[in-house]
Amino acid sequence: MRFDEYRKHDAVGLAALVARGEVTADELLETALARAAEVNPRINAITRDMSDLARGAALADGPLAGVPYLLKDLGASYAGVPTTGGSRLTAEFTPAADSAMTRLYKAAGLNIFGKTNTPEFGIWPVTEPHLLGACRNPWDLNRSPGGSSGGAAAAVAAGIVPAAHASDGGGSIRIPAAACGLFGMKPSRGRVSFAPGGEGWAGASIQHAVTRSVRDSAVLLDATCAPQPGDPYFLAPPERPYAQEVGRDPGKLRIGFFDGALTEGMAVQPEVAAAVRDAARLCEELGHRVEAATLPGDHAAMQAAARTVLWASITSVVDGECERRGRPLEDGELEPITRSIHELGKRTSGPDYVKAVQTIHAWGRDCASLFETYDVFLLATLGRPAIPIGWLFEDPKEINARLFSYMPNTQAFNNSGQPAMTVPLAWSPDGLPIGIQFAAKVGDEGLLFRLAGQLERARPWFDRVAPL
Repeated sequence: MRFDEYRKHDAVGLAALVARGEVTADELLETALARAAEVNPRINAITRDMSDLARGAALADGPLAGVPYLLKDLGASYAGVPTTGGSRLTAEFTPAADSAMTRLYKAAGLNIFGKTNTPEFGIWPVTEPHLLGACRNPWDLNRSPGGSSGGAAAAVAAGIVPAAHASDGGGSIRIPAAACGLFGMKPSRGRVSFAPGGEGWAGASIQHAVTRSVRDSAVLLDATCAPQPGDPYFLAPPERPYAQEVGRDPGKLRIGFFDGALTEGMAVQPEVAAAVRDAARLCEELGHRVEAATLPGDHAAMQAAARTVLWASITSVVDGECERRGRPLEDGELEPITRSIHELGKRTSGPDYVKAVQTIHAWGRDCASLFETYDVFLLATLGRPAIPIGWLFEDPKEINARLFSYMPNTQAFNNSGQPAMTVPLAWSPDGLPIGIQFAAKVGDEGLLFRLAGQLERARPWFDRVAPL
């Protein structure tokens, strides 16, 4: 299959071609591998080749049978294949069994042929791990694709695959999707299982995907929103399959919009604020009631609590790996900043952690009050378009300020547990994507898919191609 034909289809479209016998799964795989060979040396999105496992694989007859797919090198385990987590410490960790997410992907018929780049333990909103090397944005190779699912987003934007596995603990689906001009849905807390592991970052982290089309995201979530035995919590199943929501009329929604930054002391860049206002006008034109609103709650307290949870969580991962292998942490096994986080985590007490989780839960209740008035909250995904490679870490004293000038608005909905999506509705004057974020009540992914489908029809983005 020629790449120009392959590129015309999303994952659902490719699966339909396979089902009709117009192309085989192996032909799709070889097209994806050829595209990867052409562009991956320039973007470093795929960091592990699993084509030997994918060629000639016996694929399940699922809704995405035969579609080439990629796993993020963090969160989803594939039996017998190392899951590095972007770290030298865990570079050789090889799980004995598939995670639930991988099993569900295989049951959907996806043909997994590689793993994608991620920062060390998914900490950063850029993808520049020392172990795997920097990943680059297909829209501008001098810029980051975002993170922590940067490799996934870069691979999709570059046309290697139409969709790829991703996860989001503070914006790690929405950030790279926004930076790379893709659709990115972060489901509600409890919608997707982390089995056989427990919750990530006190429930802030959630797995799903980055995609070019809205319907691919919906079909993938249908395939993976299956509670697993022993899950600490899960949501009631959706009223109908998400795939059926994409084409439905969302009705007349009450939308509150905010064109600023949630993080105190930060501001979004003017072209981003203008894009938010433009999206608000578009929603009005589509028949929704739109008005200015603000998100209630103590955002600074939530962020401080989330830091405590992150420190403790990273320390648990590091210490757990050292215990598993039977030897202490060695110099050079962690990046310097991660080593500092590990030290902070060791000084975090049990009561500190519990208080942080309680603060986060209080924040979630405050957030929920806004959605008694509005169905959807509209705001910027990022404070600015894609940032240059290395910019975040240029000055160690400026990391925190630069971090939240870039991602002032995503962390809120991880800690409230709400679903949130980024939609590629705007472009900067120099041609970089600008993502617009929409959040809804916990469990209301269906409403977001209906709205996203309407926005996709009103302002199509599928045919925009990164200049590789």
